[in-house]
Amino acid sequence: MSLSSALLTAVLRVFLDCSDGGCHAEYLRQEVKFADYVRDRSDADVHVLVTRAETGAGGREFTLAFIGLGPFQAVSRTLKVTTESSDSEDRVRRQLASALTVGLLTYLTSETLPSGLEVAAELSTTGTSSGTAANDPWRSWIFSLNGYLNVDTEQSTSERNWGLSAGADHITPDWKLTFGTNFNESRDEFELNEGDRLAVVRKNWSLNGLAVRSISEHWSFGAASHVRSSTFDNIELDVRVAPAVEWNFFPYSMYTRRQFRVLYEIGVSSRSYYEETLFGKFDETRAHEELSATYEQREPWGTLEGRVEASNYFPGFSEHRFEVDGEVNVRIARGLSLNIEASASRIRDQLSLPRRDASAEEVLLRLRQLQSGFETRVELGVEYRFGSAFAAIVNPRFGQ
Repeated sequence: MSLSSALLTAVLRVFLDCSDGGCHAEYLRQEVKFADYVRDRSDADVHVLVTRAETGAGGREFTLAFIGLGPFQAVSRTLKVTTESSDSEDRVRRQLASALTVGLLTYLTSETLPSGLEVAAELSTTGTSSGTAANDPWRSWIFSLNGYLNVDTEQSTSERNWGLSAGADHITPDWKLTFGTNFNESRDEFELNEGDRLAVVRKNWSLNGLAVRSISEHWSFGAASHVRSSTFDNIELDVRVAPAVEWNFFPYSMYTRRQFRVLYEIGVSSRSYYEETLFGKFDETRAHEELSATYEQREPWGTLEGRVEASNYFPGFSEHRFEVDGEVNVRIARGLSLNIEASASRIRDQLSLPRRDASAEEVLLRLRQLQSGFETRVELGVEYRFGSAFAAIVNPRFGQ
């Protein structure tokens, strides 16, 4: 879809809201010109709330919620744009521009339709019979292979990192199957006094799997598993399998706006360690449970996210962990917004800690996990914007 609008008179004031990024806001303001874009919701006729989620094929699903304000308060609609992982950035942003155009035209009547507006529609070949799921030779399976190498050398230090990863995903409305593996190694070398050199090596690898079956708009069950090894965590081999069940208080179909998920899993973990642990173990097998509750909400007034998680190793309840974290971004008043991020955890489950004390090199270079009873983090941000109500001009000179 394309618009010729060089001489159009703006009839709509639009607040384009995609605070999580990735919606190509500057491009949309530049291409869809039959509206004035304002920087504050209180000045708008239409609030366009853009959210996104990753698809099973590695692409993105963008949801554009058009929320009428003032005289358009009774007019709301939602459009979705689904892109593929192979789509170029230009193709993605053009699809978003088409969806934004279609959605905003809902708020124009024959009396307010700008003179000179031209709309051209082109039907893509995507979605024809050759591209339907019934004719998919891969049966909705997506595979990925990745590798990286990083070398950073100075006169007295050098750093080399490399890694490999592979994944396979099968995402359908009824099933979510994901499998992945990765291997990472880093080697740092430091020149000390009198020409001596210190070499530090970290290695970790893992195999992960997740299978989830959709039961209804509120229930899901499945199982997660992993096999992993980590020199930092003092884990030579860790094998874990854990069945799980999840309840969502809201229908899963509302995931772009709000979710409240409660997940419970219980399983068995069998470990062997590089060194004797603080508890005198070289290997052990323990039952483990985890209960978590996650709340996410995206509304015109802002965003709210929170998570509480409690886990425990059997027998008993002495080896446990409790974590809580949250983020809230609220539009308090015209031009004024508040952002708060906080997290805290009580740690009593560091089973793999080595018995011996950490050396100075291990502490300074973070070669091993250190004992800790708690962890906290707080971030607070306030933003106030004032001035012109309009925000449609893009000037790319000297970069963005």
